[in-house]
Parts: sequence; C-alpha cells; structure tokens
Amino acid sequence: MSISKLPKAIFLMGPTAAGKTALAMDLYDNLPCELISVDSALIYKDMNVGTAKPTAAELTNYPHHLIDIIDPSESYSAAQFREDVLPLMQDIVARGKTPVLVGGTMMYFNALTKGMAKLPQADESIRAEITQAAEQEGWPAVHKLLQEVDPESAARLAPNDSQRLQRALEVYRISGKTLTAHWQEQQQQKLPFDVLNLAIMPKERKTLHQRIEQRFNIMLEQGFIEEVQTLYDRGDLNLEMPSMRCVGYRQAWMYINGDIDHKTMIEKGVVATRQLAKRQVTWLRSWQDLHWFDLEAADLTARVLKLLDSDTI
Repeated sequence: MSISKLPKAIFLMGPTAAGKTALAMDLYDNLPCELISVDSALIYKDMNVGTAKPTAAELTNYPHHLIDIIDPSESYSAAQFREDVLPLMQDIVARGKTPVLVGGTMMYFNALTKGMAKLPQADESIRAEITQAAEQEGWPAVHKLLQEVDPESAARLAPNDSQRLQRALEVYRISGKTLTAHWQEQQQQKLPFDVLNLAIMPKERKTLHQRIEQRFNIMLEQGFIEEVQTLYDRGDLNLEMPSMRCVGYRQAWMYINGDIDHKTMIEKGVVATRQLAKRQVTWLRSWQDLHWFDLEAADLTARVLKLLDSDTI
C-alpha cells in the first residue's frame, strides 16, 4: 500500500496497437479521473485515421487532454510536453481527480519523469571554432580539450565521437557550465506525483504483430490514403517535418508521390509500425516499478482496478 503524501497519477503505457485507449476508457468509467494523451502523433490536428485517434464521439464521452493541439506544420518537443502537462496534472488533482496519462511516446514519459536539461542553443561561431580545431588536429585533440573542462563527459565519450564531443564542448563554452552539471540539475526536477506505472501488451509478440497489421488495413478502409492526400495537397508540408515522419504517414506520402506502389506502401507501413512497437517495448523493459498486464486477459480491467484499489488510488 502506498503511503506517499504526494498526489497520485497513473501512467498507462504500452506499444502501439496494444489496446491502451480502450483500457483508459474503462478506467474513466470506473474512476474519478481525467485522461491525458501521451502521444506525439495525436497532438496534430487533421491527422485522425493514421494515428488511430479516438473518434469524435469517443472524445466527447472520454475527453483527452493534449489531443489536436497543434497544426501538422508545427513542431512539438518533449520539453514542451513536460511544460504543458505538469500544470494540467496539478489542475486535475485540484478538481479532486486522478490524472491518467495514456500513450506510447516513451520520450514524453521519460521527460516528465526525469526532467529536461535546459541546454543552451547552438552557437554557430563557437561550433565553427571547434570544427576548425578538429580539422587541424583531429577529434582526439578536441576530446582532450573537453577532458580539461568536463572530465565526466569526456570519460563517457569516445575520442572520435565528433557530434557529441562538439556539443559537450560547445555547451561549456557558451554557458560556462559543463554538460555534466546541466544533467545534474535535470536530476533535481523530480516529478511531484506518486506514480503507478502500468503497461499493457499481449503476451505473444506475434499477437501484437497481427494487431498492427490488422489495424493498418482498417486504417486504409477508413480513408487513410485520402487523409494523407489532403495533407499532401496543402503544399506546406514535407517529409522532413515531424508530423509526416509519423509511422504510416511517410509511407503513404511516398505512395501518393509515386515513389512506391500500393503493396510496398502497406509492407513498409506495417514494418515501420512493428519497429516502433519494438522500440517502445525496449523502453518499457527498463522502466522501473512497472506492472505488466496481458491485453488478452478476460478480466483485464478488473485486475487493473484491483491493483489501483490496493494502491489506494
């Protein structure tokens, strides 16, 4: 039983197509809670079918915060998510309810849990100086420069890891503070909530793969290509934008652009979604204090509610 005096929050995580939304709706029916989406695709307006966004009717009955908050032409970061979600969670608690954060964008969950280091923006002149030094003396020489001012970072980085060496030395020269010090400050940004971490997925990976393929085909039947065609026709979007890098959208865009055929689009879309699910599961395997639930359990909701009850949420 939890004895923390911090307010409660529930993280409902899992790979794509694992049934998180359905379980979140069940929790909404059974608990005094509010739902917050933790999904880097659901933030975009006009991207509904390919993101498996809850329907308009579902969102009316089961409102989610942080869905449809920006246009596909805009960017949104994990740091921005943390900045937006913390006040939301406090407001929900003030209303006497429990925030339930549901989604599969593990980078967002990680930023919320561990905080974000506020690193200075790139300085092109300083970056050019470091690049010039590397061209003249080699990256091992830059590594030695870093070792003099930030031995902890230097110990973590290989002498030829050019990108990270450059950034670490740049951060120090801009701010006068080591990258290590910035990360130590991040560790102080503890989440002021007592979180119960839940994960849902099928026991068999092949079941998840089947669900992914089935959902992709359903999306096609629901007008996914037409949705991407509308985005394509806007003229202000391209494949370099975060919105169009969402799984499925890139492949559909390439099909519309004539780069691949319909069959290849489906194959690539399904493979990309499976790869996303694999990355999500990898994150979850290392997540601390995580309670796993089998999607296919007949009494899934009852089991989750029993755990929540025992945790006095």
